[in-house]
Amino acid sequence: METINLAIEHHKQSPCIALHFKYNPTINNCVRKVPGIRWSNTLKAWYMPCRHDAVQQLEKETRGIALLQTNILHEQLSQIKLQQQNNYLQTAQQHVANNIHGIKKEYAILPQITGENREALQQLIDLLKLKAYSPNTIRTYKNEFGIFLQAIKSRTAQSISPGELKRYLLYCLDKLKLTENTVNSRLNALKFYYEQVLGREKFFFEIPRPQKPLKLPKVISEEKILEALFEIKNLKHKAILLLAYSAGLRVSEVINIKPTDIDSQRMQIRILQAKGKKDRMVTLSTHLLPLLREYYLKYKPTTWLFEGQYGAQYTARSAQQLFRQTFKKLHLPAQFSFHSLRHSYATHLLDNGTDISYIQKLLGHNDIKTTLRYANVSIKDVGKIESPLDRALRKRGI
Repeated sequence: METINLAIEHHKQSPCIALHFKYNPTINNCVRKVPGIRWSNTLKAWYMPCRHDAVQQLEKETRGIALLQTNILHEQLSQIKLQQQNNYLQTAQQHVANNIHGIKKEYAILPQITGENREALQQLIDLLKLKAYSPNTIRTYKNEFGIFLQAIKSRTAQSISPGELKRYLLYCLDKLKLTENTVNSRLNALKFYYEQVLGREKFFFEIPRPQKPLKLPKVISEEKILEALFEIKNLKHKAILLLAYSAGLRVSEVINIKPTDIDSQRMQIRILQAKGKKDRMVTLSTHLLPLLREYYLKYKPTTWLFEGQYGAQYTARSAQQLFRQTFKKLHLPAQFSFHSLRHSYATHLLDNGTDISYIQKLLGHNDIKTTLRYANVSIKDVGKIESPLDRALRKRGI
């Protein structure tokens, strides 16, 4: 499949997203359909506005025709964000306008965080870094606490009482209709600030935590996985998805693997500093090893096992897009994602009789309860259970 490389460039002194790809009339016809796209003789490339919806439309028009490579684009966007001086979020979303008590809804860009609360936000970030929390956790806590600080406007975070926090969380659930997972994330951020930063140990003693709904993992059958994966022509794409399924890896774990992490002597793969900053070993499939060797000889990766066109690390977004394009012909619901390969791996192991404690270690779960979710979707024992209707009819000879 052809690749379209996206990057931020300037056309007539205005920033734009440029598309670079080998000439292909089919791709040309597809990109012409994107609203606002133009051809630049100066750039010798198609260019479009720097908007998320433009990229989404491009992805829609080229789906199945070309793969969007966004490594450089995301690196440029990260650099732009680092240059911004504002600490507050710039996403337009529904939130509170008055104060934490009466609170009416507004549909506008959230106001800036006041000076004292901006200092509170920085204190939270600094302590998270000192405690060596992961970048993802730091980003989540910063965003959730930032939204709260914008909600209380001129009130200082230190002046908020547990009762007011409880009313705020109820507002998030009842009025804003935020999911239990989102409210739990916000509660985690608030709990960290009040208990860790301010040292108020029992500040959240009377504030209950919303119960998360039990959602069964999304599982793809073995037959459908093999049907989709073995029809992939691109060697790199096939290696990425087969590796993810064969070892039950998260997308972040796949893109962070280095060639030196493959231990062909012991037939194992080292997963370093995964979720929770834990290292673990997973099995290396005997069928996958020859494919990885063929891939390595062809692409000659230097730092990362899977690299983009210009040697940068393959991105999680590109891997997710690769999954969608590969499995779209199976007409899977939108809820299925790259992570479904990990869910499928665990469920298929359980179906084949692997002990749940071994699966826990392979997946890197701290709590066996997390792994036990797969027992709810395993078909190993379900097929042995007779329906009461069938049993009743069988007794009557029907």
